[in-house]
Amino acid sequence: MKKIFLISAVFISVVFNLKAQDRDLVQFSGVVVTSDSLQPVPFASIIVKNTYRGTISDYFGFFSFVAKMKDTIEFSSVGFRRAAFIIPDTLTENRYSLIQVLMRDTVLLKEAVIYPWPTKEQFKQAFLSLSVPDDDLLRARKNLEKQRLQEIAENLPPDGSLTYKYQMQQQYARLYTVGQLPKNNLLNPIAWAQFIKAWQNGDFSRKKDKFDE
Repeated sequence: MKKIFLISAVFISVVFNLKAQDRDLVQFSGVVVTSDSLQPVPFASIIVKNTYRGTISDYFGFFSFVAKMKDTIEFSSVGFRRAAFIIPDTLTENRYSLIQVLMRDTVLLKEAVIYPWPTKEQFKQAFLSLSVPDDDLLRARKNLEKQRLQEIAENLPPDGSLTYKYQMQQQYARLYTVGQLPKNNLLNPIAWAQFIKAWQNGDFSRKKDKFDE
């Protein structure tokens, strides 16, 4: 009987202790906002002081977790001052809601002067050797030079109309000799004259240079 009485007494004390602890537990919920515009502060840290218990606010600043009465809750976020709140011990319900306001924290940094050159002598040398770009009129004159336009014309690929004319000339040449042997320009004096003229103008050497590039 004594053993049963002792076991019953221990069980009752444990139950009372658990009920007392349950009475201290609070579902602590709320939202974290800014002090100037009352905008939500997303992903703010809400931690019970001197513990690892807590949570973080969601994208809309809302949070909810289980805490105890008399717990000191610390709120922190990057760019805001830290804030603390003590859960009252006079609550009649096991839930508590809070709107926590965080004030923005302005951090003044020292002036940082960045130089592209380590010494004044190097800056002077780079400044004196600086090539100032031409103005629009001078660039337009360079682009309209005869030699420049000739280089562009030589390297310019044929457009659609030139390609069409070339294909039509090839087709006309095939139709001209249809049903007979194709013409041979080996003995054509006009073709030889054009070949010699192109050779003297250096057209073949320029083509060779293009292939080498």
